[in-house]
Amino acid sequence: MKKPSILIVDDRPENLLTLEQVLESPDLDVVRAESGHEALEKTLDYEFALILLDVQMPVMDGYETATLLRGNKRTKNIPIIFVTAANKEEAHVFRGYGSGAVDYLFKPLAADVLTSKVKIFLELHNQRQLLEVKTRELDAKVAELEALKYELEESNEKLRQLSSLDGLTDLPNRRFFDETLVREWQRGRRKQTPLTLIIADIDHFKAYNDAYGHVIGDDCLKKVARGLDKSILRDVDIIARYGGEEFAAILPETDQDGGILIAERMLSTIRKLNITHEHSKTADHVTVSLGVATTIPSDSANATRLIQAADRALYTAKASGRNAFKVD
Repeated sequence: MKKPSILIVDDRPENLLTLEQVLESPDLDVVRAESGHEALEKTLDYEFALILLDVQMPVMDGYETATLLRGNKRTKNIPIIFVTAANKEEAHVFRGYGSGAVDYLFKPLAADVLTSKVKIFLELHNQRQLLEVKTRELDAKVAELEALKYELEESNEKLRQLSSLDGLTDLPNRRFFDETLVREWQRGRRKQTPLTLIIADIDHFKAYNDAYGHVIGDDCLKKVARGLDKSILRDVDIIARYGGEEFAAILPETDQDGGILIAERMLSTIRKLNITHEHSKTADHVTVSLGVATTIPSDSANATRLIQAADRALYTAKASGRNAFKVD
């Protein structure tokens, strides 16, 4: 830690010399000033632990100098001890304290009194410096902990997102679908707004896998997943991998007509992918069948009924030739 500096201010060089001799120490930097103006200038170059300030000086006396020091943000907290040969009347003492002095020393100075007072203020200065160091260390540690907390939150969010995604298609997985459907059901029940569910199934996918292999089959799933994802229109809508070759779309605040519009977009998008499927009994390319169900959530039902309704519509679409959608 940097050794402390003390500013001694007196217009008489012999007084400054006396103070220097008493205060001389390898652990202390003593700086001289022979006027109030010079004292103020010295504060620009040093950070003082203590100022010993003569009261009776020409041009600018000790009271004026102390008042200016106290008015400066940089120097207002430096302890000032007045050194004076003036009388000890209470009025003069109170004026000194009113100017910002923390103590008085009267000439002729007693060396032991001076050194003991200086020692006390230097100890206070050292404690203040140590406190500032500890405060900076604590602030740095708090900042470090805040950064670690932010990194941890980011990592947790990434883990949460990863745990909510299907590893193959990068769509939300079944777990995320289940949680979202329950949440949207509750929201629809509170607001009394319609909720639409679409379940999509790739037609004759087992035959596709058997004919082209699982690697090509996985690639087909990815392409279909991207196509279905492009078919939904709003950020609040989600398309998830429901299981195997099935996908499901949750469309909050969407009535039956809105659900039909999305189902038509899904059929069109998958057809335009034109993924060859020579072993399909429906078409020479990959197609999907869709089941659409809409309801206004209520206390007398739950989300399972909506899933069952979409499943029934999907079964009807398959039974009537596939590559189509049906509404329950």
